[in-house]
Amino acid sequence: MKIKNFAMLAGAAAILAACGGSSKVTEPADLNDQRVFFAFNSSEISDAARLNLLGQSLYMKNHEDVKIQIAGNCDERGSTEYNLALGARRANAAKDVIVKDGISAKRISTISYGKERPLVQGSGEDAWKWNRNATTTVK
Repeated sequence: MKIKNFAMLAGAAAILAACGGSSKVTEPADLNDQRVFFAFNSSEISDAARLNLLGQSLYMKNHEDVKIQIAGNCDERGSTEYNLALGARRANAAKDVIVKDGISAKRISTISYGKERPLVQGSGEDAWKWNRNATTTVK
C-alpha cells in the first residue's frame, strides 16, 4: 500500500510540474528510487521525465563519486521477451538524457526487468501506468 501511495504522489507531482509550465530543473535530495514514467508501448522521454532526469544529472554533477543503475520496467501486457526489450529501451533512453547533459556513460549502468518487478500490483490502467517506468538506484 505504501508503494502505491508513493507512486500516486510521485505521479501527481510530475503532472503538476508538467501542467504548471514549470521548466526548472531541480536537484533531488537522493537518487534512489527516482522514477520517470512512460506511455504505453513507448520509450519516448516526456517533458516531465526529461526534467526529472536533468535533475538527476545535476545531482551527479554535484556528487562526482556517485554511480547509478537505471532499471527499465513494463506493465504486465506483452510477452516476456518483448517487455525485456522495451524495458532496455526505456532504461537506455533515460541514460541518454543524463549522458547528453554531460555525465560520463561509465557512471551509469542499465538493466531491464521487463514486467517482472511491478511497482503496483494489479491489472488495468490504474496499475499499469505506474509499472511503465525507469527507476534509478545508486550503486
